[in-house]
Amino acid sequence: MEEKITLVLGASPKADRFSNKAVRKLMAARHPVIAVGRRADVIGNEPIRTEIPEGARVHTVTLYLNPHNQEVWVERILALKPQRIIFNPGTENDAFEKSATALGIEVVEGCTLVMLASGQY
Repeated sequence: MEEKITLVLGASPKADRFSNKAVRKLMAARHPVIAVGRRADVIGNEPIRTEIPEGARVHTVTLYLNPHNQEVWVERILALKPQRIIFNPGTENDAFEKSATALGIEVVEGCTLVMLASGQY
């Protein structure tokens, strides 16, 4: 069975940030994670990278960047051809969502933490 890797974009080492909580909850639920943030650091034992690893095969991208900060990532994310992109509250981006939908990528406007807690992930 193929691993369903989640890319957390906007990952922060600060424990009070939702992106940090998402990485921890995903790992606790045994979902493989790639954490990408502004600066290299760690969340638990998961490294925060500053770039998406070459050749990464990602099932889900969950966004923790506002639309302005997403701009430099849009093409790279679409090139990954993930199965879905989760736009967490505050990250909604109509143009990005339309581009993803046009490529057959499922778009979810929701909260990764709520999805994990309610079994919808």
